[in-house]
Amino acid sequence: MTEALAEQHQPPKLLGDQAYEEIREDIIACRLAPGVEITEAKLAVRLGVGKAPVRTALVRLAQEGLVQTLPRRGYRVAPITIRDVQELFALRLILEPQAAQMAAGRVEPERLRRFDAVHRADYRPGDRDSERAFIKANSEFHMAIVRAGGNRRLTALIQNLMDDMERLLHVGLALRDRSAEIQHEHAALVDALARGDGAEAARITAEQIEDARRMVMNALMSSPALLEVPVTFGPVEGLSS
Repeated sequence: MTEALAEQHQPPKLLGDQAYEEIREDIIACRLAPGVEITEAKLAVRLGVGKAPVRTALVRLAQEGLVQTLPRRGYRVAPITIRDVQELFALRLILEPQAAQMAAGRVEPERLRRFDAVHRADYRPGDRDSERAFIKANSEFHMAIVRAGGNRRLTALIQNLMDDMERLLHVGLALRDRSAEIQHEHAALVDALARGDGAEAARITAEQIEDARRMVMNALMSSPALLEVPVTFGPVEGLSS
C-alpha cells in the first residue's frame, strides 16, 4: 500500500483531540490573548464543532494550566505573570548554557546556518502566523544544539521549557522586533560551537536568554492591565496591630 493510500485509511482524529490542538495553538500564538474570557459556545462556533469536544479540550487545557475555570461564567485563558517569566528564564539560565557547552565541537555548523537562514527569511513582524513560524524555528535552532550534546534527559527538560516559552516570546515580539539581533547572536553562537569553544558558547547562550527575558518583561510592564494593578505589601513586623 502506498503512503498516500495508507493516509486515506487512517481513522479521523477525534473531534476532542482536534479541538484541543486548535485551541492550544491559538493560546500559544496569543490569538486567544492571555487573560481573555472564553466560553464553550463561542469556541464551538469558532471551530465549527459542537460543545462536547470543546468541553473535552478545555478540561485538558485546564489540567495543563493554559486555561482557568470561572464558575458560572466559562473559562479564562491563563494570564502570563511576572513569576512565570522569572521562573522559566531562571531555569533556562541554569540548563541551556551547560547544554551549549556540551555541544561545542559536536554540531553541524553549516546545517545550523542554513536552517536559521531559511526559516528567518519569511518572518514578517506583526503577522501572527509569521511570528509563530519564526518562534518555532528559533526554538528548533536551540533544540538542535541541545540534542547535539547527547544528554537525553537534559534535552527533554529543555524541550519542555521551550514549549512553555513560546507564549512568552509571542508577547515579547508583539512589542519589539528582535529578529536582526537574534540573527547576529545565532551567528556568533554557531561560530563558537564550530570551533569547539564551549565557554564562549555558554556565555553567548546566557546573553541570549537574558536579552529575551528583558524583551518579555518590557512587554509585560507596558501592559495597561498590569499598570493598573495596585502595589501592596504585607504588614511590617512590629507595626501591625
